[in-house]
Amino acid sequence: MFDRTGEDIAGRDPGARSGMNRRQVLKFAGATLALLVSPVGRAAPASLVAVRIWPADEYTRVTLEGSSELKFTHMVVQNPERLVVDLEGVQLDSVLQSLPSKVLDSDPHIKVIRAGQNRPGVVRVVVELKNPVNPQVFTLAPVGSYGHRLVLDLHPTNPSDPLLALIRKDSPMDAAMGETGNGPVSQASVNPQPPVGEPPRASRRANPPQADRLFTIVLDPGHGGEDPGAVGAAGSYEKDVTLSIARRLKRQIDSHPNMRAVLTRDGDYFVPLGQRVARARRVQADLFVSIHADAFVRPEARGSSVFVLSERGASSSAARWLAQKENDADLVGGVNLARQDGHIARTLLDLSQTATINDSLKLGRAVLGEIGDINKLHKNDVEQAGFAVLKAPDIPSVLVETAFISNPEEERRLNDDGYQEKMASAITRGIKRYFDANPPVNRTRVAQLG
Repeated sequence: MFDRTGEDIAGRDPGARSGMNRRQVLKFAGATLALLVSPVGRAAPASLVAVRIWPADEYTRVTLEGSSELKFTHMVVQNPERLVVDLEGVQLDSVLQSLPSKVLDSDPHIKVIRAGQNRPGVVRVVVELKNPVNPQVFTLAPVGSYGHRLVLDLHPTNPSDPLLALIRKDSPMDAAMGETGNGPVSQASVNPQPPVGEPPRASRRANPPQADRLFTIVLDPGHGGEDPGAVGAAGSYEKDVTLSIARRLKRQIDSHPNMRAVLTRDGDYFVPLGQRVARARRVQADLFVSIHADAFVRPEARGSSVFVLSERGASSSAARWLAQKENDADLVGGVNLARQDGHIARTLLDLSQTATINDSLKLGRAVLGEIGDINKLHKNDVEQAGFAVLKAPDIPSVLVETAFISNPEEERRLNDDGYQEKMASAITRGIKRYFDANPPVNRTRVAQLG
């Protein structure tokens, strides 16, 4: 043991046996001390700064956020079902020890999650599962207010089919026609098959009632989960406001016998932009309405707006700025780029959709004309920009900015039940006006949902 002079505290010269003089001993002691206190030559352990769990029927996401990039390996273990993740160069700290308390009893996929020191320099995270999952494990670079993230997406091995879910729900058309009462529509009655070689029979009604045509509207509450969207001065999250308005809108649409609404998300979880478009196409939607409550750089900005896709650039610099901000949602929410579907990517790049954009403008004008009675309009015309979420090539699509959450007065209105209900009613009236003037092609009968 050395004192500050480099001599052994017992009074012996430490260089006597080694043949080093006092100066060499001092240099050796200094170098040794530097190795002990410096991270050079030995990586400083990464620390976890936050853990978040977003449960949903569709999938549960676990996010581990670190002070530096997290190195990991993972494996799935069966009997019982578990996902095991080994974090390298991480200390077992209070953040990791808090993992069990983050899991809700109602989580559809996780029984319990725990962490422990597996071996020196390695912390093991074990996720005990309620059912088999197809895990997607990936890292995300820092973006916005987030640091380095490791994401565990737990998708059920047998995911629900949104089209089948639509078929199994009570049919408002059936109720209106008095054919099957309030019971669920069976697969046989939904998609009857004629005998082999026999042509399809003509409709038993020469002039079917309006309720025979079921219009499907996909409602897209913006943001969700890891992506809060814009945040108001009082702390309101855009993702919460949009989901609340979308749920109200769905209830109002479903009250019409010839209309049905489908939500792209019905909880606080993240859905990538491309998947929102793909889901609308999967249920053969007639319309796509994305609900937002965005922020602007100036808190005095106010009013409601309606946007559609543009093939030739944005209609204003503000529209361009907003589109870029919304398109960055995938970066904030966290998308596993290695798993992106090539078909979805091609769909998002397909801008040869002039007819669809023209229909989108008609829908946008109908909605704008109604919401103008509920709130001041930010712009009196439908605006256009390159929103990725509006790029379904065959579905008229609009994005409704219900108000600016960055404006303190409008933030209060956005959290008011009465305002949300009135906004939902106005959008519903706009959709009905559009259908009355522009009935879509006859493709989404209940009998064709299968």
